[in-house]
Amino acid sequence: MALLLGMSRLIDALNERVGHAIYWLILVAVLVSAGNATIRYTFDISSNGWLELQWYLFSAVFLLGAGYTLLHNEHVRIDVVIGHLPPKLRAWIDLLGGLLFLLPMAIVIMVLAWPVVVESYVRHEYSADAGGLLRWPVKLLIPAGFLLLALQGLSEVIKRALFLAGRIPDPLEAHHEPAAEEMLKGAVE
Repeated sequence: MALLLGMSRLIDALNERVGHAIYWLILVAVLVSAGNATIRYTFDISSNGWLELQWYLFSAVFLLGAGYTLLHNEHVRIDVVIGHLPPKLRAWIDLLGGLLFLLPMAIVIMVLAWPVVVESYVRHEYSADAGGLLRWPVKLLIPAGFLLLALQGLSEVIKRALFLAGRIPDPLEAHHEPAAEEMLKGAVE
């Protein structure tokens, strides 16, 4: 049990770090977008590369942030229904949903996406648009993002199983992301 909980903690720490790095990607995406628009309207110069970079950054945020989102229990779900269920029934739903749906789906997408990444890399594929970027880096985000999601799904399954076995407290009670005001207060002190 300690080995499983240790593995779960390592996965949680990995996705926590990735999630915090993604915060910076959002800032970079905003700066690229603002800079691109400013240059385009000020100097009447445009580049498909900058537009594609914005798309790559958005893709990175969305795909690489999926595991972090699951870690903090922020995925879309029917809270009106599940929120009123007893903790053990919620844990069973999460455990079975993770084992029967989340993990198989994430693994299938990773397996199917990998040959597409390899082919794009081998062919040295570029965007069809003039001035476009290499395609394999953005395609690599698909299996990487689903790997992080699958790992976090495994971590959540472990935590739900340990909760149902009475080894740990309800993991859903532990999810609390500090509000922006709390984060700023901590940074000022």
